[in-house]
Amino acid sequence: MSNYELMVIFTPVLSEEEFKAAQKKYENLVVENGGEVSHTNPWGLKSLAYPVAKKTTGIYWVMEYSAPTSFNEKLKIQLLRDESVMRHMFTVLDKYAVEYNVKKR
Repeated sequence: MSNYELMVIFTPVLSEEEFKAAQKKYENLVVENGGEVSHTNPWGLKSLAYPVAKKTTGIYWVMEYSAPTSFNEKLKIQLLRDESVMRHMFTVLDKYAVEYNVKKR
């Protein structure tokens, strides 16, 4: 299993409950497919560098997890189908990045 970081920008019109439900949904998806969530970090509402779908702000959320490589395709499909997700980005973390993130917390 490899280590990954997922950053998601949700639409700013989500309520606090909807945002927490979306976080829980993706955390559960990782666990159900044999992965492990090591850390989540909701950044909250931030300004975007450029408008996306005529919106200038978005709710940022970062999740660090380890999962089989084949799982990322399933997660990507779920993110693309979710209308509350404006953008997402996967990053592969090497062992040094994982150690750095643990120290940074």
